[in-house]
Amino acid sequence: MTEVFEQELREQLARARRARQAAEADGDEDGAQAYAGRVAELVRIANRHGLAEGEHTEPRQGAS
Repeated sequence: MTEVFEQELREQLARARRARQAAEADGDEDGAQAYAGRVAELVRIANRHGLAEGEHTEPRQGAS
C-alpha cells in the first residue's frame, strides 16, 4: 500500500468521524447515522489493507 493511499484513508476517516460527532452534537440523527455508515465502511477498508487505524473505532452510542 502506498503512503499516499494510507494518508488519504486516514484523513477521510478522521473527517467522517468529526462529521458524525458534529451531527450527533446537533441532534441530527439522520446525519449521524449516515456518517456512522461512512466511518464503518472506511474502517472496513482500513482493516482490509492492514491499517491499525481501523481497530480504534468505537461504535456510535445508541446504534443497533
